[in-house]
Amino acid sequence: MVIAPAEDGRALPLRDRVALITGAGGGLGRAHAQFLASRGAKIVVNDLDRAAAASVASEIIAAGGDAIAVPASVSDEAQVVAMVDEALRRWGRIDIVINNAGIVRDKSFAKMSLDDFRLVFDVHVMGAVICTKAVWGAMRDRNYGRIVMTTSSSGLYGNFGQANYGAAKLALVGLMQTLAIEGEKYNIRVNCLAPTAATQMTKGVLFGSDGDKLAPERVSPGLLALVGEQAPTRAILCAGASHFACANITLTDGLFIGAAADADAQVIDRWAEIADRRGESVPAHALVQSEREIASAASDPQNVAECPSR
Repeated sequence: MVIAPAEDGRALPLRDRVALITGAGGGLGRAHAQFLASRGAKIVVNDLDRAAAASVASEIIAAGGDAIAVPASVSDEAQVVAMVDEALRRWGRIDIVINNAGIVRDKSFAKMSLDDFRLVFDVHVMGAVICTKAVWGAMRDRNYGRIVMTTSSSGLYGNFGQANYGAAKLALVGLMQTLAIEGEKYNIRVNCLAPTAATQMTKGVLFGSDGDKLAPERVSPGLLALVGEQAPTRAILCAGASHFACANITLTDGLFIGAAADADAQVIDRWAEIADRRGESVPAHALVQSEREIASAASDPQNVAECPSR
């Protein structure tokens, strides 16, 4: 890692930006911290492990960057507030938050304890909520913010033995969707990253002959698109092995059946039409579904006749 303008003379795109990265003492978080630092950002290296956080901060400083290590639990509100205050005292701003900290407690649902379910939710979901809440007001005041939630294909598509992890990771997509809408007028853009990387946390799941291809460093370059000046909002970027794709939660065109006595049977019989993905769309907000349903019902002559008050 060398922190200097590119050979072609391009300026560092994140110069003077301050980025807070949780769980940055190793694995993906470390790779993210080093990558964003290489693009000019000042880095708050957060991790539960004080020595690991300090090591990453030292690596960044040795390469010519600026970083501080702040050990804290993302699920502890007081510790997170203290961490944010320390960064604000030093640099006066936090422009970027990468909610990366996470744990796994994998078991089949039948064998999984409720304590393990709650613990995974506390770290992944409440950890991201607490960290984001701690910077939200400052970002609104400055009219600038870039926030990344770390989701997963386990949440988007499911994975055996990860009911707690998958549920938490999809919950972060829901959090992103709403925060992106609420933050839009304040120039706060919120996105998700769904990484595939061979790290200590994914050992036994992804390690193998493809371990080198799945190095964390081959995910992090996708971050610049999510946190730069021209970042999108409400995007889900899937990244691994230097391959990048976007996932979407879509809505099919569907089918108006009406208030027929056999509506239940028709839903079953016409399932292929209801689920037909041709023409599906990505709704701009939650009310798109209800708006379309109401519009469809209003266009039905029988429905209008049955509701003369309209």
